Amino acid sequence: MVEFWWTYIWPVIWILLQILAIVVPLLVGVAYLTYAERKVIGAMHLRRGPNVVGPYGLLQPLADGAKLFFKETVIPSGANRVVFVMAPMVTFSLSLVAWAVIPLSDGLVVADINVGILYLFAISSLGVYGILMAGWASNSKYAFLGALRSAAQMVSYEVSMGFIIISVLIVAGSLNLSDIVNAQKESIWFVIPLFPIAVIFFISTLAETNRHPFDLPEAEAELVAGYNVEYSSMTFALFFLGEYANMILMAGMTTILFFGGWLPPFDIAPFIWLPGPLWFIIKMCMLLFIFLWVRATFPRYRYDQLMRLGWKVFLPISLAAVVIVGGVVVAFDISPLANVTVSK
Repeated sequence: MVEFWWTYIWPVIWILLQILAIVVPLLVGVAYLTYAERKVIGAMHLRRGPNVVGPYGLLQPLADGAKLFFKETVIPSGANRVVFVMAPMVTFSLSLVAWAVIPLSDGLVVADINVGILYLFAISSLGVYGILMAGWASNSKYAFLGALRSAAQMVSYEVSMGFIIISVLIVAGSLNLSDIVNAQKESIWFVIPLFPIAVIFFISTLAETNRHPFDLPEAEAELVAGYNVEYSSMTFALFFLGEYANMILMAGMTTILFFGGWLPPFDIAPFIWLPGPLWFIIKMCMLLFIFLWVRATFPRYRYDQLMRLGWKVFLPISLAAVVIVGGVVVAFDISPLANVTVSK
């Protein structure tokens, strides 16, 4: 019986505990990211933002969640019911699944796989399916047009993101996310030598997550609410949570690739007194603040401008970056991981 427990039961319980350790803080982070967004944008507009529910409005996300939870789920009469209900689940679950390979500190990761960056890229690419499913199953012209825009936009910017990731991999010499961070420990944060493509990568993450100024799929003026126009109650809440969870994921991805992951800015006291996961969270919060700052200040792009930026500006630059970075690494025999023990 003891052998059965340690061989079969305990590993399952351990996996479930690891999943909960990621999902619960992430859901709390998503809830309070919505609060932070309203507060930050309110401050930039010289308003107060939410300040009624609880002290300083801190219970507002819980009130919003409760309101959505108790509303009726309305499914349009012409909709494909199964696909309509599955779409938000797909979007939300994909944004959670990606966190399995994100290392919060050295060794603090659920699955330390050697192709972690490919896994992340694949999961972020799959997110578009949930949106396409929602647009098609809603049986609405507005939703369908929003979904088509979203699919075209995400595909356009994923191409340049892929080439930028290749540039980072050439410098780091590994596809393992922990090794990419350790490579920055041995040299410098990649944001310094690769600054232009780091900026392009961050702008592409804005487009990838359908955030301002690239929120064309849900342009209120033209498409009512875009692909989620027919959604209500918890199905709408799942789309909403999925969007913010993707923002946090992209901030984490940018932190690992360019900002040294869990590494402190300087390897001296008092910076090394803070634990690695805390540095990781601080860097993510700074990037998320830029997400909110952009929303408060920039106007929305026109659709043709958005496509032109993706295909005629970002793609050639990211392609050139792969060639230049590869040439420099080969010519000068640069490999930050030469002194690092490669992960299993």
